[in-house]
Amino acid sequence: MQKNHQRKLRREGGFTLTEIMVVVFIIGLLSSVVLFNVLGARSDAQAKTAATNVVRLTNALDQYSLDMLDYPSEQQGLEALVTRPDNVPDGASYRTGGYVNKVPLDPWGRPFVYKRPGDKSGRAYDLYSLGADGEEGGEELDADIGNWN
Repeated sequence: MQKNHQRKLRREGGFTLTEIMVVVFIIGLLSSVVLFNVLGARSDAQAKTAATNVVRLTNALDQYSLDMLDYPSEQQGLEALVTRPDNVPDGASYRTGGYVNKVPLDPWGRPFVYKRPGDKSGRAYDLYSLGADGEEGGEELDADIGNWN
């Protein structure tokens, strides 16, 4: 009678190797799905941040153009939005304090590209981030994010 009781306790006392392996597999599967979704959300957030910064800088460039009667040259670049250029034309009035406090980097830590005249946007200038890959062109997350999107 005591042997039957001990066998019953052993059978009820733990999990089989198969049960443990199934649980480990399910946990791994769930964590990979969560990780995939989190990384995808981060990439989307970076692209949206880049697009938002392009809009902000575009607005600052447009205001600069209204005040200074033209957009900054490619040599002056986006720093003209922070610091008054040396050659201000007659009749122009550079805003005290500039148009932005600081020119931001894109979400991947690189400067935005400012080209004048513009050829991609149909505007007087092109302003864009090179995307996640840091190279011209690309698709999806590697695509350039500019004032033509």
